[in-house]
Amino acid sequence: MNRAAYLLDTHVLLWWLGDDPKLSVLHRRIIADRSNTIFVSSVSVAEISIKSSLGKLDAPADCVDAVMSAGFDLLDFTAAHAEHLRSLPWHHRDPFDRMLVCQAQLEGLNLLTEDPRVREYNVVTA
Repeated sequence: MNRAAYLLDTHVLLWWLGDDPKLSVLHRRIIADRSNTIFVSSVSVAEISIKSSLGKLDAPADCVDAVMSAGFDLLDFTAAHAEHLRSLPWHHRDPFDRMLVCQAQLEGLNLLTEDPRVREYNVVTA
């Protein structure tokens, strides 16, 4: 595989951290390849925190530590990312997914996702 930079969708991150069999072979191979740079967004950390506090998700309480221990890089959500939301088509209503798409577009990252609605955007997905 060629060296590349990837942004993990939240479900892909959780499947990786939990060694969930739902994680595809392709995604496992990409994430495990140490020549790739793997980013996790602060948006995913917020989504996990919010959904965990509501009881909708069982996730590690120390999400940032788990991300760092996995060797991933954190990507902050910036004002430029937020402003880009205005131009994004409404293929998807989930605000977290929309923010991840903006980050992938502006940062030139491949977005690892299984969400078919995310794939409708002008963003490289795997």
